[in-house]
Amino acid sequence: MDLELDDRQRAMLQEMGVRVWLPAGAVAAEALPVPPTPVAPAVSAPRPAVAPPEPTHVPARFAAAAGGSVAPAAGVPGEALALHQLDWAALAQTAAACQACGLCAGRKNSTLQLPDAPAQADWLVVGDPPDEDEDRLAQPFVEQAGLLLDAMLKAVGARRSAAGRQGAYLTNVVKCRPPPGRLPQMAELAQCAQYLQREVALVQPKVILAMGRFATQVLLGEHPEQAALPLGKQRGTVYRYRGIPVVVTYHPKVLLRASADKAKAWADLCLAMDVLDGAV
Repeated sequence: MDLELDDRQRAMLQEMGVRVWLPAGAVAAEALPVPPTPVAPAVSAPRPAVAPPEPTHVPARFAAAAGGSVAPAAGVPGEALALHQLDWAALAQTAAACQACGLCAGRKNSTLQLPDAPAQADWLVVGDPPDEDEDRLAQPFVEQAGLLLDAMLKAVGARRSAAGRQGAYLTNVVKCRPPPGRLPQMAELAQCAQYLQREVALVQPKVILAMGRFATQVLLGEHPEQAALPLGKQRGTVYRYRGIPVVVTYHPKVLLRASADKAKAWADLCLAMDVLDGAV
């Protein structure tokens, strides 16, 4: 019996897994796949829209245990990040992959890095957003500004990477360098403040030095009236950030340009020492 099949019928049989016998002369032609002819779908009642699953942020330690890479944080500004249980290594890896706000577009490196020797430190120094040098070297307070800060800390008996009363942990208020030509927005500062909160919990400082306009803006969030004042008018008062005393002072980069303010900065350091000694 001679069974005549057109191209569409042959394609449908192949999709169902039915082998089709061909005359010897037609084998070469049949080797080329024949796309099925589109079939109009049957009209049915519309289905309710199903929302896509929300993006999941995977902490680094869980991703590493599964043999995968760190999943970036969801790219929706204002979305909460699951940071409150991360250890230092996981926190640093998460910051390096974070895409939760627009600041990541200008980042080469995150300045939140795993400390050489994680430990409690009485001093927490928070600076403004990273500049080009900090972004390149992946750490806060570098070059001339870093040398000046080291000298300031030495004057009060503290240094980087030490512990306890002599320990000073340094960080930026946001961990990514803003794209060239713009400043961080309030939503971006609030988003990255979640990293700062976790750093505070891990360091357990006794006093916080807020150095610079943006650092002060975040750390004085519980004092909105004072947060709106110029930095010069914020000095001389002890504030609170999540229960930790905060002392406001000038960023070292400002002091390099305005040497006359170094005496004021020294007064701010003395105030911070009084806080540590219980005199305030």
